[in-house]
Amino acid sequence: MGRPSIVVTDDDPLVADAITRDLRQRFGADYRIVRTTSGAEALDVVARLSLRDEPVALFVTDQRMPQLTGVEMLARARPQAPDAKMLLLTAYADTDAAITAINDIGLDYYLLKPWDPPEERLYPVVEDLLDDWRREHPEHASVVRVVGHRWSDRSHEV
Repeated sequence: MGRPSIVVTDDDPLVADAITRDLRQRFGADYRIVRTTSGAEALDVVARLSLRDEPVALFVTDQRMPQLTGVEMLARARPQAPDAKMLLLTAYADTDAAITAINDIGLDYYLLKPWDPPEERLYPVVEDLLDDWRREHPEHASVVRVVGHRWSDRSHEV
């Protein structure tokens, strides 16, 4: 099984690059960091990951995006990745939407932009969310994968 994914979504390429860079620097050894630039692209990525039975550990998405807000994207992604943690990047003006999303879609955390320095504002939040996800999914921490026929007695023994 591959590494669990962190799906990053922001329509501003500079912001998407910055958050992806920061996350790769700290979490890239243990998680696949997938950068997307729209809600539709993120939903497509999540659908492909779901089809391959590859887990999404965390969504990090901006609230203000054209066509699909961050909260709308997270609500649509929830059926494909029901256990993924959700982090919403917001501006001060979006805090009401974030607070509503906590109740409506189970948003785990919202973070005001900018998140500099990441060592103080971003990494502790992401570490807490990923620690919670790992505790709930210990099977994804293993490095052994048995490949065999689904109904084989021998495969189940191994």
